[in-house]
Parts: sequence; structure tokens; C-alpha cells
Amino acid sequence: MKTFNEQCYDLIMQIPKGKVTTYKIIAEALNTKAYRAVGNAMKNNPKILTVSCHRVVNSNGYVGGYVNGVEKKIEILKNEGVVISGGKITDLKKYLFVF
Repeated sequence: MKTFNEQCYDLIMQIPKGKVTTYKIIAEALNTKAYRAVGNAMKNNPKILTVSCHRVVNSNGYVGGYVNGVEKKIEILKNEGVVISGGKITDLKKYLFVF
């Protein structure tokens, strides 16, 4: 059986470039309300190059934290086509991926 973190990573790998999801959506997809545990899984992601945790954002559209810094997360998301202003995705519904 996979750990909680591994289950989170499996979901994240389904998010296509140019799309994002939220900590809450991932938790709900795993039938839990452990939103912070999802955040901890992102923080402890051992495969940052293959598990794109930069695509997980706050429910209010703010990009949130990232192991390599918020500015790097914003840069990566912008390179994938996500429009961000003031640290917030301008139209979250447009870019939102739901499992």
C-alpha cells in the first residue's frame, strides 16, 4: 500500500502543464480533509523534477510555498502559460484541474 505522500504524488503527476490544482482538491480526491498534510507532502517531495508540485496552489489562487522559493514557482508556472499577478493566479477557474 502506498503512503499518503505517494498517493499525493500520483495525483500530481496527472496535472498537465498549464494547469494547477489546490491542496484541498488533492485532499478531497484522497477522501480526507488533511489539506496541511498535502502541503507537507509537497514540501517533502523527493522527486521535484518528475513530480510537479509547483502545480499545487492555494484555494484562493495564491501560489503558496515551494521548496525552491515562491519566485521560482511563479517563474515555472508562467513558463507553462499560467497568468500570475501579485503572486496570485489571475483566473484560477481557467487553469484549475480537478480529478
